[in-house]
Amino acid sequence: MVLPGRGAGTMLDFLAERLPMVTRAQWLQRILDGDVVDERGGAVTPQRAFEAGVRLYYYRSLAAEPDLPFSEQVIYRDEHLVVADKPHFMPVMPSGRYLHGTLLVRLKRQLGLPELSPLHRIDRDTAGLVLLSVQLATRGRYQALFRDRQIVKQYDAVAPWREDLAFPRERASRLEESAQFFRMQEVDGEPNSLTRIDVLEVNDPWALYRLAPVSGKRHQLRVHMAALGLPLRNDPLYPVVNDPAEGDYSRPLQLLARSLSFRDPLSGQQRDFESQQRLELPTL
Repeated sequence: MVLPGRGAGTMLDFLAERLPMVTRAQWLQRILDGDVVDERGGAVTPQRAFEAGVRLYYYRSLAAEPDLPFSEQVIYRDEHLVVADKPHFMPVMPSGRYLHGTLLVRLKRQLGLPELSPLHRIDRDTAGLVLLSVQLATRGRYQALFRDRQIVKQYDAVAPWREDLAFPRERASRLEESAQFFRMQEVDGEPNSLTRIDVLEVNDPWALYRLAPVSGKRHQLRVHMAALGLPLRNDPLYPVVNDPAEGDYSRPLQLLARSLSFRDPLSGQQRDFESQQRLELPTL
């Protein structure tokens, strides 16, 4: 929810007034439990003054949140950054049926970092590296790397092999949300997305591809590969929706955020991180 520019007092005062279906005592307990944070990942305290225009998140309790049989791995941590290696099926941020099992909430509680916040996102279906900011004070410096395209991201993917396509190649197109809000589509118009594609290994009828997104549109890699007639193995959304049954983890999307490389804006050091996970070509 976005707080309008009105009122005074504390955030607790505002929540109790604006959402009276929850009692003031209940809001106080939720705040004390650390379940209410702002858009920057900062904890809301009972005494915190009201701030207009700030988005708040309440980490609600879910009656039946799926229990994911996977765990993330922290591969790097310092006073400014955390780099996590996320498994397939784990969302980065709370949404829908997922809260406590999301990467962000798990890491906040395990590491004791209340201001932790993702600097980018990868799909729930995608495995691999996620870069998170530890401190609000330095978050903007790292966010600028993504905005200015100063981070080199590489993905591995398993998809069909086509002898008639030459590699390496690029795919540039305009991506927009489709009528099905959870899917993206290519449309006519000036391109707003670009992916560089190369082949690492072939085991006909499959191949292992290296994908390098220059832009960062939602589902970009999945849409671009499907548009080339190379839908990613086990993709539940492209080219058609084919969701697995609840609790079926037997067909993970064959897409891995393999590496992140950038020059640290604070230290000036070159940072190169690589996932410990690997994709394997199917064997006949």
